[in-house]
Amino acid sequence: MKRIAPCLFLFFSLFVQSQTQSENPEKYFSIDASYFYGSIMEHNPDIAHLITDHPDGILLSWNRKTYGLEEWERRYNYPDFGFSFIYQDMKNTYLGENYSLYGHFSFYALKRLLMLRIGQGVAYTTNPYDPDNNYINNAYGTTFLSTTYLMGNIRKENIIGGLGVNAGVTLIHYSNADTGSPNHSTNTFTLNVGLNYLLDHHDHPNYISRVEQEKYTQPVHYNLALRSGVNTSGVVGSPTLPFLTLAAYADKVLNRKSTLQAGTELFFSRSLEEFIDYKAAAFPQLNTTGEEDAKRVGLFLGHQLTFNKMSLITHLGYYIYYPYPEYVEQVYNRVGLQRKFTEDWWASVTVRSHGANAEAVEFSIGYRL
Repeated sequence: MKRIAPCLFLFFSLFVQSQTQSENPEKYFSIDASYFYGSIMEHNPDIAHLITDHPDGILLSWNRKTYGLEEWERRYNYPDFGFSFIYQDMKNTYLGENYSLYGHFSFYALKRLLMLRIGQGVAYTTNPYDPDNNYINNAYGTTFLSTTYLMGNIRKENIIGGLGVNAGVTLIHYSNADTGSPNHSTNTFTLNVGLNYLLDHHDHPNYISRVEQEKYTQPVHYNLALRSGVNTSGVVGSPTLPFLTLAAYADKVLNRKSTLQAGTELFFSRSLEEFIDYKAAAFPQLNTTGEEDAKRVGLFLGHQLTFNKMSLITHLGYYIYYPYPEYVEQVYNRVGLQRKFTEDWWASVTVRSHGANAEAVEFSIGYRL
């Protein structure tokens, strides 16, 4: 009960907040609570010793409902968005427990019976890796982790007096994106069942039908971006060091949803410099001298999926200049969220990876010419 009490406190705090905000006639809210039970997936044999039981936990959500009051809501079939909280007992002494807070989007299909949700946030883990006291935990190298969850639910709202039910599957991912080592991460596949409730359910409006609009497009625009953050080389015990990426790219708006992007990037990484020095000192037989260039130049293609002022960014890139390819693979990908603040300025948080191997969490600021 001591573990569940903080979760319930947060849940009821969100309930009170949503009750107050729902006095605005143009904003409508719901809450939901689910119990989940599942298994850690062995995506890497190095974490096999940490899979000893079936994790369980609770997922609490506060949702802003949309009914087409703004045009973009109709464009995406009236999605929900809001905040989620997850408590998960990993059911392993060395992994401990995770407490996570997310921002999420929920999308609907099949006459709103099928809900698909993606949440991205930050997790606090109670028992991270420690070289003296918890060296067995090679999944979580830091106390705070990046976390993502994907949910697919059959959902029925407002069955009786605003109360509804939902059930389905959820995949929960925890990783620190190489901000500390080790970082083998975990993926938990779960089954979930729960209840949902529409606040002020008597006052929710009908959905506003979508009206066909004229074709929308824009000419090509050019962007400059500065990306930075910290990461490690992936070697256990290596320091956390800063990196810097300079990007220039063009974008072409195809319609109100989609924008295509293409450009180039120059990467500076202190962790790669540290990795080269480590290889030269620890493995001289591998012919690493320590004088290798740590800079990289990449070309990338991308897509921007726009929701009002928020966007989902996906990039696929290739290092055309990469003098030391032993560090990571030559193909990279980037996924994250971007927020427009003015017509010219934007900021984003993204994860740059090489396949399933995340290299860095990037904090970016950009200017659109």
